Amino acid sequence: MAIGRQTLSLVLLSWLCKSTAFAVILRTTEKSVWTNEFESIELTCLIESISTNNPRIEWKKIKNGVPSYVYFQNKISGDLEHRALLREPANLLILNTSRSDTAQYRCEVAAIDDQKPFDEILVSLAVRVKPVMPRCSVPDAVTVGSSTELRCIENEGFPQSQYQWFKNNEELPEDPKTSSKFYNSSYTMNTETGSLKFRSVKKEDAGEYYCQARNEAGWSKCSPQTMEVYDLDIVGIFLKVLGGVAAFILVIVGICQIQKSGYCSCKDHRETK
Repeated sequence: MAIGRQTLSLVLLSWLCKSTAFAVILRTTEKSVWTNEFESIELTCLIESISTNNPRIEWKKIKNGVPSYVYFQNKISGDLEHRALLREPANLLILNTSRSDTAQYRCEVAAIDDQKPFDEILVSLAVRVKPVMPRCSVPDAVTVGSSTELRCIENEGFPQSQYQWFKNNEELPEDPKTSSKFYNSSYTMNTETGSLKFRSVKKEDAGEYYCQARNEAGWSKCSPQTMEVYDLDIVGIFLKVLGGVAAFILVIVGICQIQKSGYCSCKDHRETK
């Protein structure tokens, strides 16, 4: 009985060894990789087991669910033509990456002499793109007590940029209440949209502002712009209102004079008749 069990174990072990020896088995060191734009990246496709001497190796790029060849019939093709290499055993080296290379890549190996003649492995690539100079909008002048908004935006960076505002070359804290220097300021900062809103502007809010867009690939900033803050001119406002009232009265008087003149002319004409 013991001899029978030992024999069965040897048979199973022999079968497993043969199955492994005649099967295509692939492995990758990283299933999700990233690089910065214009740099190189190697997608690994390691053949751990194979018996066929010259297996068929193919790489496909899968973008929005649509596959296309990038290595086919022993040559680089498609989007990676002239800027990629196949390294032994089946690694794909992409040179001078661009943002359009962000996709999934599938390594496929076919070996007709193996019991398991086919295997594939999927590698996800993300190409990070440095932000370009953001477009900043800073008002030239505002009055004390009024509300205003500073804006900052850029659309080229990947992943999406985060925004940070600076005043007089000093980074503004996201929450002014966390800083003794900016504690009395009424602004709210949105680091995702690039908005810097002042609920009630104070004299100390005057200064030179610029915005910085940043992500994992790098950062970029706009040119500094000056925002001036003026006191509310009560006398000037009163004089403007007074001038408006005077102008309105003059217009009314003029209209009355015109109507009066027209009425008299008609009356004289009827008396003559």
